[in-house]
Amino acid sequence: MLKNLSLLLRRQTRRHYATAAVKVKTIESEKAKPLISCRRTQFNLLQHERADAKFGTIPLCSKGWLHNKSKNDHFTLNATITSEQRNAEMQNLNDFLATSQIQMHPQLLENLQQQLGIKQLTGIQAQALPVVDANFHTLIAAETGCGKTLAYLLPILNKTLKRQSPEESKLRLNTPKILILTPGRELATQIAQVAQKLCTDTELKVKALLGGNTKQLMLNPQFAEVDILVATLGAVSKLVTTGIYHMDQVRHVVLDEADTLLDDSFTEKLTYFLRRFPFHKNHVQDPSIVGTQLLLASATMPTNTREILQRVIDVETIREIVSPNLHHLMPHVTQKFLRMAKADRPANLLSLVKRDLAKRRPLIVFSNKSTTCDYVSIFLNNSGINCLNLNGDMLMKIRIGRFEEFQRGECDVLSTTDVGSRGLDTTRARHVVNFDFPLHISDYIHRCGRIGRVGSLDNSLVTNFISSRREIDVVQRIEHAARTGGLLPDVNANIKNIINKRIIADMKEAGLPVPQEEAF
Repeated sequence: MLKNLSLLLRRQTRRHYATAAVKVKTIESEKAKPLISCRRTQFNLLQHERADAKFGTIPLCSKGWLHNKSKNDHFTLNATITSEQRNAEMQNLNDFLATSQIQMHPQLLENLQQQLGIKQLTGIQAQALPVVDANFHTLIAAETGCGKTLAYLLPILNKTLKRQSPEESKLRLNTPKILILTPGRELATQIAQVAQKLCTDTELKVKALLGGNTKQLMLNPQFAEVDILVATLGAVSKLVTTGIYHMDQVRHVVLDEADTLLDDSFTEKLTYFLRRFPFHKNHVQDPSIVGTQLLLASATMPTNTREILQRVIDVETIREIVSPNLHHLMPHVTQKFLRMAKADRPANLLSLVKRDLAKRRPLIVFSNKSTTCDYVSIFLNNSGINCLNLNGDMLMKIRIGRFEEFQRGECDVLSTTDVGSRGLDTTRARHVVNFDFPLHISDYIHRCGRIGRVGSLDNSLVTNFISSRREIDVVQRIEHAARTGGLLPDVNANIKNIINKRIIADMKEAGLPVPQEEAF
């Protein structure tokens, strides 16, 4: 089934942009706003170029950006639909339940509406709920911010509640029924909080298992009733190996942000860990045989997803729920690209931040490295701007709670690396600034996805600082996709694999012997 993903995307591209063309006309304006606005107006774009145009065959505003004289040039990808129009496409929750065969547990339904305030479902949720509820192995591939977490969480909690008996949860400690794996601690905490709200006034127990103190947990293990375990891969694999947690009763395994978990950095550890689950018994009718359902959710997928998954599961049994917006630029978010010298970035950033804070617009500043992230935070704080710092090199005791401070509104500026770009529900944020432009399109997609999310109605903006040759190469690919209305190219989230191939190609070009295994 996974081999059909790229074919599905191509088929949906034409349909997606035919619909988008209609939506463009619905934006009320006396004069039609260009799809792309440029400083040099001859590059403005009012309608898409032909979709089959090859890269390099159409004029780009960013084509001359390698020249020093191009500094201070800029172009903007204007939003073609409003967030209100996007949310108008959602389906009423009660209408959906009335027409579907899903029998929602009364307490779960009440918690969904009262605790989370959910009254409507997104398109991807309406598509995924029946498939996951039918117990199929499922891949949910959809754009960021469209509600993928609830798309898998609701049906598996619903099924667990219906199977649960008060005595069952007390039979064995540290033996979950649901395992949700995430690549980051902040995301694990966020998912656990959502699950906890959905499980209010039920018998289900939720626990978040984070890395950073695994050795302490191994020396002084804690034992408790747990039905839903949300964990980072490294932490749970160690505690399962040492026998502190037991996986033999797990009925549902979820890989949230599956693109990152399927990166070559995790692959060997992940596949070894997943082999313990009986995915092949998932549809066995005998109630005495316990099978496990596999669910994957992500906004981008590595090109070798099929190759990795076939080590642990028959990939032909995986159902695909694919959004028509997958691997497209977000049509409801305005995106600005500013060509500037590296030395000019701090002053431009300070100006943007002050302007946003005057309008009370929370923003997130992304950097490619932890050292740059630290610099941005120190620079802004020294300039009188209260700024939080969040990156992967921080100690666990310092890092924990930083994202929650931003979410609670205690601080309106967050400086972070790609640690903060995967899956985090930043509905407060209205502006993303790429102080360092990402060198991989998959990272750009995830960073943009921190704004314009479901539940965020305000106009959102992405501002990109472009300073280096490698950044310009990526920008030109993005601009070409924006002008043709096609898929973003080379959306491969397997970053380590990309880097490894580049190193091997450079070694071949230099005439050096290529190692049989990875270059690093």
